[in-house]
Amino acid sequence: MDSAISEARTPLGAQADNGLKIVVVGGFGVGKTTLVRSVSEIRPLNTEETMTQAGEHVDDLTGVRGKTATTVAFDFGRITLDARNVLYLFGAPGQERFWFLWDRLFSGTLGAVVLVDTRRIDDSWYAIDRLEHHGTPFIVACNDFGGPRYSHDEVRQALDLDPRVPLVDCDARSRESCKQVLITLVEHLKNQYTGQAARSALPPQELV
Repeated sequence: MDSAISEARTPLGAQADNGLKIVVVGGFGVGKTTLVRSVSEIRPLNTEETMTQAGEHVDDLTGVRGKTATTVAFDFGRITLDARNVLYLFGAPGQERFWFLWDRLFSGTLGAVVLVDTRRIDDSWYAIDRLEHHGTPFIVACNDFGGPRYSHDEVRQALDLDPRVPLVDCDARSRESCKQVLITLVEHLKNQYTGQAARSALPPQELV
């Protein structure tokens, strides 16, 4: 991690009243570890291990041949919202052999970011399917790998996204870009839960 970025980050207080859990999911090599590392205000916890030739027979390396390390458990970072609230970020491993960890990571999750590499968009299907299965609100962020540009309509169609799910572009290497992704997620969660509260307060006939 860049030492200048690390030194610029303000130390956090030891106490917070509310810890809000966010999960970053997506296919193998889409940039989840990079996103958590870029935006975390503490030195992130990474469980990366060096990839070996033996793993080539287990993991699909199509499109990620230059990747030299991979997450084998999860990534963890933290962001202060205010004096009482913090975001806890968990980056899920992308390989199919680690998918069994996802259900545990989703436990207690407020919302999620699905990170997408548009060069390998099919790799995002499982993440979206599991989040929908758990009823976890999420947004989709297309990480910029310098490949072909697709319109948001094309990405939505390819992923069969609900029109209410926000879709944004991002650069996982940029802290400001990642902050905007998280702001979009928090606003989406706020709108969703506000809408649910309003509907629950209506008389039954108003819900028809």
